[in-house]
Amino acid sequence: MKGSEICGRTIDEWRRQIPALEDLVSLKELFWANPGLQSFDEAVQTGPLGVNDIVDAESRLNRFAPLIAKAFPETSSSGGIIESPIKEIPRYQAWLKERTQLPGKLLVKCDSHLPISGSIKARGGIYEVMKHAEDLALSKGGLKLKDDYSCLLSEPYASLFSKHELAVGSTGNLGLSIGIMGARLGFRTTVHMSHDARQWKKDLLRSRGVTVREYAGDYSLAVEQGRMSAGENCHFVDDENSKELFLGYAVAALRLKGQLEELCIPVDMDHPLFVSLPCGVGGGPAGVAFGLKQVFGDNVHCFFAEPTHSPCMVLGLMTGCHNRVRVQDFGIDNITCADGLAVGRASGFAGRIIEPYLDGCYTVSDGTLLERLRTLAALENLKLEPSALAGFTAAEMLSSTDEGRAYLERFSRERLEQATHMAWATGGGMVPPSEMEAYLTGSSAPETD
Repeated sequence: MKGSEICGRTIDEWRRQIPALEDLVSLKELFWANPGLQSFDEAVQTGPLGVNDIVDAESRLNRFAPLIAKAFPETSSSGGIIESPIKEIPRYQAWLKERTQLPGKLLVKCDSHLPISGSIKARGGIYEVMKHAEDLALSKGGLKLKDDYSCLLSEPYASLFSKHELAVGSTGNLGLSIGIMGARLGFRTTVHMSHDARQWKKDLLRSRGVTVREYAGDYSLAVEQGRMSAGENCHFVDDENSKELFLGYAVAALRLKGQLEELCIPVDMDHPLFVSLPCGVGGGPAGVAFGLKQVFGDNVHCFFAEPTHSPCMVLGLMTGCHNRVRVQDFGIDNITCADGLAVGRASGFAGRIIEPYLDGCYTVSDGTLLERLRTLAALENLKLEPSALAGFTAAEMLSSTDEGRAYLERFSRERLEQATHMAWATGGGMVPPSEMEAYLTGSSAPETD
């Protein structure tokens, strides 16, 4: 950046070029349709990853299933498969229909209640720890792919892993997944936490033997410090650039296909699927969206949801600058009650891969997040952390904004009536009761809007 320029332009020049930036900088809730969206057949020809990479990742997760079932008894009923249910929320949907006329069925994908670490990060984070453990065990411990991987919990692998370190920078949930899994396998694990990470997450990690380093800066600083401090025998889980995290998230699409088939919910041209994914740095939602596109092609429509105070992905996509721009460059403070989404700079890796597949983004205020948190808890007894509620306002953004209505014009009324809308609930299952009560009563951290 030169002088007051951002990626070669001044803020005023950016605003003139992209009118939607005015609302973004003014912290207004907005819907943005991605002009870079391509058909699936076009997009799949240019990307560095494909469906075979996702199938390979699922095979690795299946190899680890015996270990997971033994190490984490809460997964024994699923045979060590880390997966979340789909939930209907009829009372919330009825409440929502009073506010919007957008037709179709509304479902929740409850990654908020994934076992082990209680958030979507149990997918990518745990997968990357597994991948690293497998690589070490195959190369240095004599492991064979046909072995029962529960052997990795005992000697000689416990000694092998104890000689190696894991590290990650996190606002909280990724740190939980890396920390819990890494420590359980015996790795010396360090989580570098940004200032907005909740205290209970730090306390939980420390109780599992994980080293937690705290910083006064935001998520990007925590990642930078973690990356800089990683030594020779340390595997740094780079949330901004990790292919392994990305593929771990993408496996969700293969699982979702089976779940929808069991529920007799079709996804085809006449029965579109709309999926709303809360977005922080972008690896999680991009991985899931990428997987969904590989499975359902042009019949799935994916949207990222971000706080008005931390819209790093939509800013990176709007400007085309991806990780070369921060929300702070445009005077946006990156302060939000949605700690898992408090990210000022998006992943360039995730942004560039998902750009041709992503249908759009929208932003949501802290006030709206907390309102939905309380409404969902009251109507459905479904208790989520604030960041997970970002996916629950897509219907309004599509039906009540000029940009959203313009996007919907590509669908006939009949197709919309037969559509399925899915809010991807990303976290909340491990929130302590006292913390949740503070959210529900309004005695938590003050709202930014």
